Amino acid sequence: MARQKRPRLPEGDDGKTIANMDVEGMPWYLEKRNPAQPGKEPLTPEQLRAYRWAAVKAGLAVALVFGAVFALFIAFCDFVWFK
Repeated sequence: MARQKRPRLPEGDDGKTIANMDVEGMPWYLEKRNPAQPGKEPLTPEQLRAYRWAAVKAGLAVALVFGAVFALFIAFCDFVWFK
């Protein structure tokens, strides 16, 4: 009697990938060499300087907001809460 082949996928599995588990650093990682993608040129020094300045401005804005909230909290505690 010939052995019947089992189906590769369990019943109800359509074979679609929901989350790719091929993550760099895992033992089963397969490095795929993608050809150079168009539009991925390195940044010019002017673009790099503008990118860095924008990052510094964003960080300073966040620090200013946190500092203002902290100062308002201290003022609230001093003049209202602990009066």
